[in-house]
Amino acid sequence: MATMLKSGILPLEAIFRRSGGKLLGAATSLPNLRQPQRNLNLHEHMSYTFLNEAGIETPKFGVAKTKSEALDIANKLGTKDLVVKAQVLAGGRGKGTFKNGFKGGVRMAFSPEEAADLSEKMLNQTLVTKQTGEKGRICNAVMVAERSYPRKEYYFSIMMERAFNGPVVIASSQGGVNIEDVAAENPDAILYEPIDVMAGLTREQALKVADKVGLKDQRDNTAEMLLKLYDLFLKKDALLVELNPYAENADGRYLTLDAKMNFDDNADFRQKELFAKRDLTQQDEKEVEALKYNLNYIALDGSIGCLVNGAGLAMATMDIIKLHGGNPANFLDVGGGATANQVKEAFKIITSDPKVHTILVNIFGGIMRCDVIAEGIIAACKELNLTVPIVCRLQGTEVDTAKVLIASAGLKILPTDDLDEAARLAVKLSNIVGMARSANLNINFEIPI
Repeated sequence: MATMLKSGILPLEAIFRRSGGKLLGAATSLPNLRQPQRNLNLHEHMSYTFLNEAGIETPKFGVAKTKSEALDIANKLGTKDLVVKAQVLAGGRGKGTFKNGFKGGVRMAFSPEEAADLSEKMLNQTLVTKQTGEKGRICNAVMVAERSYPRKEYYFSIMMERAFNGPVVIASSQGGVNIEDVAAENPDAILYEPIDVMAGLTREQALKVADKVGLKDQRDNTAEMLLKLYDLFLKKDALLVELNPYAENADGRYLTLDAKMNFDDNADFRQKELFAKRDLTQQDEKEVEALKYNLNYIALDGSIGCLVNGAGLAMATMDIIKLHGGNPANFLDVGGGATANQVKEAFKIITSDPKVHTILVNIFGGIMRCDVIAEGIIAACKELNLTVPIVCRLQGTEVDTAKVLIASAGLKILPTDDLDEAARLAVKLSNIVGMARSANLNINFEIPI
């Protein structure tokens, strides 16, 4: 979901998707930042299930993990007009290509047997789309559904939006296409209806939305659908529920043909059943490992590993690395209350990336104590027998104790008090190590800089 606001400002997800997976703003030149898993995303078939439970109609469907299951589902659907969709958490599935050479993660079939054959070509294969990068994502399941022939397509969503200080209904009579494109080319085609969080979405508002998108002859049914959608939005602690398209089918029914939902990770304590559905096979292995230790980690394509406390400081650290000509290998925020063990595990995750040539530690000790960070660094160096250079910049609470710990540990850690100098050192060392690795040389990084 992404939408152009009337002010011309794009929400974060729109900015993210428009930039091809790169965040724009302070860190404009970050390389190939993959979409962060900050908020829970679930497969399309799960969104269908939630919608059906809420009383919102979708095509009949089933989920298959084998060819025989796909054939059985297709037969039970009772139609020869079928669609097979790869259940991969990425946009652009229809135009994607599997690494086995099979093209298209969304394919039409005209018999149960053809649906089964298509499923076999998708299952257990890696799908590469414009959002996955070259690595792609594994397809462990397919959704086999009845095919629809829409007469008219609409767009409806409810999302949390800062510009409205809360939830907002977003609707358009131009559904079935990228809503970002509609917003850019014809902003007046997008309707925004802010919701008062205390009063909730009212029937009057829902009727107004139905009228404005051209569904006056279906205004009561559309309003009822929107009220059900908002109820689902609240009950599931959603950040986004998106129906695109919501369509009038050839038989006169109105149903959702495609759906996307995002959920707030801060609600996992009361949505345990929902969060248990997270598909970890769709995430970077290092990001999955970071989740176990409550670390905020996002993989990047550079060579300088970053260990920082605080998201803002992490972004600033990556910016200054770029300023000196380097490329960060990751975003890693250990948070304000990290333990020495979490720091050690963070080092394990960073160094599991073979592209990392050096590590830059940048800690400002407010709530976080610098001596705890130092203990974690020392433990990681000893346990992992680290060979990559470590540049360490610590400031704040217990910083003097931390410096004593590092100095007395006898390890090859380069300390500095200045962030600019720390970034310069990290970039220079990364370049040296990179050249040495290219030449298959072993070097001692304690060389004149």
